[in-house]
Amino acid sequence: MAKANTKPNWETPAFVGALVLTAASAVAAKRSWTTPPLAQMGPAVARSAQAEEPQLPTNPLGIVDPLVLAEQEAAARARRPAPPSTPDAAVGRYTPPAGFERYYAGRPLRRARTLSMRVTAYSPDERSCGDFADGVTASNSTVWRNGMQLVAADTAVLPFGTLVSIDGYANGEVVPVLDRGGKIKGMRLDVLFPTHEQAMQWGVHKMDVVVWEYADE
Repeated sequence: MAKANTKPNWETPAFVGALVLTAASAVAAKRSWTTPPLAQMGPAVARSAQAEEPQLPTNPLGIVDPLVLAEQEAAARARRPAPPSTPDAAVGRYTPPAGFERYYAGRPLRRARTLSMRVTAYSPDERSCGDFADGVTASNSTVWRNGMQLVAADTAVLPFGTLVSIDGYANGEVVPVLDRGGKIKGMRLDVLFPTHEQAMQWGVHKMDVVVWEYADE
């Protein structure tokens, strides 16, 4: 006598249907305790929930269209308000210290002192420099440094690299001391001009010379 088959038949329509209903019930139960339907929320909450779940653009086959998505993202960025302005200190920009008046080589300057000096002029040719007319200054810099706007001084008074400004020379801009001469002693200054004729036109002046120092030191 054959025994009755007590094992469930996994392929019967009734069993498959019961399995599908059980899974659907579990999903519905999970949704019931996680997120309530939008209909059960207030109008403001429902709108917020819809905003948090943006709908991706799809084609008729239900596939996300990357071109349309990129267009929507670009439009969203364009609608964003511009960020508020940030103070310089907050973004790490350099703020010159108090008292600076000018810049040289990208660095702020302040007045150090004012000297009364006898200011003459010279040119880089042999009429002014004689045998030393080789285009190189006593500091081993070329005469074309700083657009040929530099001065010679007694380095015991103004060492090489000192920054000065002289009314009427280089439009009053700050220029470096890069040269010296045998006759430039004490409170004397020699300003460089490209030609001997321009140097002769300068002549001799007794005037104030402003000495500058870096304000960021």
